[in-house]
Amino acid sequence: MTTHPAPPWLSERLQLAGGAVSFATYMDWALHDPQHGAYGAGQLRVGPRGDFATSPSLGPDFAALLAPQLAQWLQQLGVEQPTAPLALVETGPGEGDLARDLAEALVATSPDLAARLSLVLVEPNPGMAERQRHTLAACPLPCRWQSFAQLAAAPVRGVLLAHEVLDALAVERIVWDGALWRQQQVQLHQGLLRLVPGEPLGPQADAHLTALGLLPANPQRPPGWSTELHPGLGPWLAQASAGLAAGQLLVIDYALEAWRYYAPQRSSGTLMAYRQQQASPDPLQDPGHWDLTAHLCIESLVEAAEACGWSLLGQRRQGEALLALGLAQRLHGLQQGSGDQLGELLSRREALLRLVDPLALGDFRWLAFSRDRSGPGSGCGQPTPPLFLQDPPLA
Repeated sequence: MTTHPAPPWLSERLQLAGGAVSFATYMDWALHDPQHGAYGAGQLRVGPRGDFATSPSLGPDFAALLAPQLAQWLQQLGVEQPTAPLALVETGPGEGDLARDLAEALVATSPDLAARLSLVLVEPNPGMAERQRHTLAACPLPCRWQSFAQLAAAPVRGVLLAHEVLDALAVERIVWDGALWRQQQVQLHQGLLRLVPGEPLGPQADAHLTALGLLPANPQRPPGWSTELHPGLGPWLAQASAGLAAGQLLVIDYALEAWRYYAPQRSSGTLMAYRQQQASPDPLQDPGHWDLTAHLCIESLVEAAEACGWSLLGQRRQGEALLALGLAQRLHGLQQGSGDQLGELLSRREALLRLVDPLALGDFRWLAFSRDRSGPGSGCGQPTPPLFLQDPPLA
């Protein structure tokens, strides 16, 4: 991997840290520093004309398909407490497009439910929160911005949505030196940033590495073979759990099974940088101006979730989930439009097909979890199978 000049702010910080930090620390700075981070300072733009596109940024159809699933969960929560308030909590809401579109869809299709519903945005980055406030200025639901700590002080009943959030949690990069796994560090050397092997992982990591298939040593992984671990999942899931008295968590993100994630042929992990619709495997270029993201390991996510009190309901690829939620019928309905709407209809059709393209957004994973710490009568004792899991679960 090539070296890159360190910007002054990062050079100063690395010098204060002794010249090198773990990759996770570097990634957190590059993404979330309030003055210099790609998200913290609000430098990245989400959408087809921004730095990268997401499913919600392609138009409101994604939210319209997702809304019945969320409504089902919310209605289930309200069965035994028909007047109690409910919340739709979105973490890392990006530009606010998904929150706005979901609010509009729920008000239009489930007005009685919407009358009890508020929208809660959990956004740690001030630059992004400011843009969300602009997008949601005319939101039809009451909305507020809260931290996880504020939610934990007064837990809500509802649904928590994490759409392309967990892949931006800082990951640890590890590298095999031929005998040991070492933590990879970002080092400042003569004004340049470079990746170097750091301290070996201690024996306490052996059980986790073994479960992921990274131990015992495999001759197909030569010295220099590198990948990622996800230490941020546990703390994030614990915070999310503390803020929800009862309800569901829906994670939508790029994710792989451990056997695929850590396959010997994947010799440099999944870490990628994105900017202006361009992808790069180099995470050190122009820190603070590129999005940095790594896939989730499904087993690591589920293990961390269960340790925090979440129960896995099931999982689906996005293409399968959206088809179960009526995407084919929506595509068919687009054929009924008038000729003067042809341009708009074709654009929506293209966006819907992108959502289920197995080589792109269609390979996203939807993982649903439930949480109930409110005791008997919560409405969550016997969770209804999610709509997108009506078919047999994936192997």
